[in-house]
Amino acid sequence: MANKSLSSVVILISGSGSNLQSIINNADNIGIKIDCVISNKIDAFGLERAKNAGIATKVIDHTQFATREDFDQNLTQHINTFNPELIILAGFMRILSAKFIDAFAGKILNIHPALLPKFKGLNTHQRAIDAREKFAGASVHFVTNKLDSGEVILQKSVAIEANDDALKLAKKVLEQEHILYPKAIQKVLQR
Repeated sequence: MANKSLSSVVILISGSGSNLQSIINNADNIGIKIDCVISNKIDAFGLERAKNAGIATKVIDHTQFATREDFDQNLTQHINTFNPELIILAGFMRILSAKFIDAFAGKILNIHPALLPKFKGLNTHQRAIDAREKFAGASVHFVTNKLDSGEVILQKSVAIEANDDALKLAKKVLEQEHILYPKAIQKVLQR
């Protein structure tokens, strides 16, 4: 008999899906059912991870749409077929339109490789090193219409060592992301 207490989620990806894999591995502990993994890139390795776990996948190639809004409208329609409690961005490298974010307000989570509110946007690891920060890290936050500015749910920091370059730091942060994201999802669902 199926467990009725599982929370429905849809996960959006663009790449390798290492955070997706961490969420798949922890789905039972978190109490979620991943209804679908959607990628905007046909060659995203995360699609293989989902298929290997028996999870439905969908590719909605953003290059096939004239505008961001058209892509987001198609994405919204597909997500609505599942009526998920949460939409989880796991390496989804698209800025979503205000209309999309408003349609799912308070239901979209993202992980960012920095200790927000510092270093919003891209190249976070090099920027933290250049700023001579003692710590870097990751933040799970709600997605709002302002980039990387939604309420932070959980954060995890890592020390920046003297011999760290952006690549070494990225690896250390990613290891913490894999621990952090499942905990943050669980925290949101327990609210």
